[in-house]
Amino acid sequence: MRRLLDKFKLNNASIKKCLSALGYLLLATFIVLLAVFTLDRWVSFQARGSIMTKDSQVPHYDVAVVLGTSKYLGRTLNEYYSHRIEAAIRLYKEGKVNNFLLSGDNAHRSYNEPWTMKRDLLKAGVPDNHIYLDYAGFRTLDSIVRAKKIFDTDHFLIISQKFHCERAIYIAKHFNINAQCLAVPGPTKQEGFHIRIREFFARAKAFLDLYITHTQPKFLGPKEPIATTNEQTDSAKVQEVDKPISAAN
Repeated sequence: MRRLLDKFKLNNASIKKCLSALGYLLLATFIVLLAVFTLDRWVSFQARGSIMTKDSQVPHYDVAVVLGTSKYLGRTLNEYYSHRIEAAIRLYKEGKVNNFLLSGDNAHRSYNEPWTMKRDLLKAGVPDNHIYLDYAGFRTLDSIVRAKKIFDTDHFLIISQKFHCERAIYIAKHFNINAQCLAVPGPTKQEGFHIRIREFFARAKAFLDLYITHTQPKFLGPKEPIATTNEQTDSAKVQEVDKPISAAN
């Protein structure tokens, strides 16, 4: 009988320890989720006033940074991609943007986000000398910071979806970059729940990158400044003057 009682006490103590550990685990989980939710709301708040949803709201910009994504998801056209490119083409034709910095992943020869975007802009009539490529835009942080440190511009428009715009603006402000973002539509079908969950944690990661680990872009290097409108005009004039005069018939 005594052994039975001892065994019961032992089991009872083990159960109490397990319940106590479970309680701490649930509390820790709650704190983490609360922190992630708070950061999500803070990022959105920081971007307040810097996001536009209509072309008519966009002032003139010398440079627009188009954030890259895959053009296709399997065999289906990715609407995140198509809406960004369509907005870029519209803004150029409306005379609101002079140059484009196409920033994205260049993981391997068969996957090249910047070059894919460039081909679509060229097809739409955007001149080659108004398009710049950033092959090292592996993450949003890389794209935004490299625009300033490599391409020598700290005043530009960003083109992406609203959730992405908010995180990009949050990063830009941290690096004293004067940026606004045109928030283009996402897929016509309802966005997946997993996209929103992914963004929650992407924002938490952005906070850690900026304030805890002080992460920098994966690759930096020599500056490749984007020519301003005046510089492009002067260059065109020089080329016109330097053209050989054709001989009279």
